[in-house]
Amino acid sequence: IRCHNSVLLNTGIPSGSGCAFLDESGACRIYPQRPYVCRTQGLPLRWLEELDDDALVEMRDICPLNEEGDPVELLPEDACWIIGPVEERLAALQKGMGNGDLRRIALRSLFVKKNMNTE
Repeated sequence: IRCHNSVLLNTGIPSGSGCAFLDESGACRIYPQRPYVCRTQGLPLRWLEELDDDALVEMRDICPLNEEGDPVELLPEDACWIIGPVEERLAALQKGMGNGDLRRIALRSLFVKKNMNTE
């Protein structure tokens, strides 16, 4: 994002909506460089979650904008994007590229601070 959007980050203002990179009409200003989480939004997602009693339960979710059709609970497993293994591979790739810092970064923090006060 920093490499390809320096003008936006230095002179633009983060969106006041949920995502800092949406424009006034709700379009993504960094679509070709959007983060992984943005690339998977809207897909039917499934993952395993550990409950207090150490039991694993399958969880599912889908973006409300893409809910048309069969309920996400009724979709076959192979119609859902599995959360977990892909994230582990991405973390390994990131470490392999010399960036051992795997902290999440708030997208708003990428903008130059002087613009943050003008929202």
